Amino acid sequence: MHSNDVLITGIGLVSSLGEGADVHWRKLTAAHPQPVIEDQRFAPYVIHPLPAIDWGLQIPKRGDQRQMETWQRLGTYAAGLALDDAGLKADDGYGATMDMVVAAGGGERDEAVDSAILEASATRGDFDVLLNEKLTTELRPTLFLAQLSNLLAGNVSIVHKVTGSSRTFMGEEGAGVAAIQTAAARIRSGQSSHMLVGSAFQTEHHDMLLGYELAGYLHRGPWKPVWQRQGSEGGGVISGSGGAFLVLESREHVEKRGGKAYAQLGAVVSERIRRRKQDLAAEIATLAAKAGVTSSRPMLAVSGASGAHAATAAEKLAFAAMPDVALRGFGSLVGHLKEAQFPFAVALAALAVQHRAPYPPFDATSETRFDGDTSAVLATTVGYHQFEGFARIIAAN
Repeated sequence: MHSNDVLITGIGLVSSLGEGADVHWRKLTAAHPQPVIEDQRFAPYVIHPLPAIDWGLQIPKRGDQRQMETWQRLGTYAAGLALDDAGLKADDGYGATMDMVVAAGGGERDEAVDSAILEASATRGDFDVLLNEKLTTELRPTLFLAQLSNLLAGNVSIVHKVTGSSRTFMGEEGAGVAAIQTAAARIRSGQSSHMLVGSAFQTEHHDMLLGYELAGYLHRGPWKPVWQRQGSEGGGVISGSGGAFLVLESREHVEKRGGKAYAQLGAVVSERIRRRKQDLAAEIATLAAKAGVTSSRPMLAVSGASGAHAATAAEKLAFAAMPDVALRGFGSLVGHLKEAQFPFAVALAALAVQHRAPYPPFDATSETRFDGDTSAVLATTVGYHQFEGFARIIAAN
């Protein structure tokens, strides 16, 4: 043990399954975990929608709620859950010295304004003039602020009084990996003693789905588990709304305040594999080895597989050569959460370590039972388009 070991002391989760670490553990360890899906509003696409949320439980001021878009409320809410879980929110002294790393997208567009511009452009040729008219008459100035990626961190800071340093990463799954990696590195180096790290993604917006579909990534038709979407119509991704925030602390900081830990964050490794030129499955195997996967020890792997055909097939192939590793594709049950995918995987892995128990197969056809030890669990994310990240989560003591 080392004073700068990185311990996970708080978990804040929100997904279609509900909110909170305990709710997710209970539902994901049920005999036959079931997804919550919405297949009508965005047909032919399926999504995993948000549950009913009383935003006031974590964002007391209505004014704060109104000036946030849904994804920002979601992230601020999940961050509050993590701080509560760690026992750090009630004491402003901890928040004043707490650093933060957030992974965020680019915000939600005003669909009504976009539609009005497109409709008007069908009968007008002066597009420059048209855009200027709409920009000056249709868009609220506060809308631009609400779309800034670093406003999620700003809102967390305002609502929860987390006022140390703040960093925001963009870049889909890669942003979530970089956020965890950076937070862990700062604690290990002694630059930070306690950090809030995470992300949120709100998929229930046409422009969010459009981002996936422009490159042909969205699955079409009935829901299927991530490992069974090969050969189905569309690109394989079923997205979801959700958020995942973690409180990370140095062992020394936890011990001084008398806190408790779920698990220890071990090696965090990442890569940006050149998928057109390199064997993705072979490179995934190499990354797993760097994260601590060995042939001598059975291991549970909480996989952030998106269902995207090429990426998911490669991950499945890579782990097929590791028969002692049992995959659990949680995207089957909560959907693909973009920037929040890797923090969510790390959180679920930490829960398995803390409870000393595995998750049952989320897909009985494609996933195998695991009866081994969960004192070390792997968390993976192989980006639906690019970027890969693995983390080894181990027992805290």
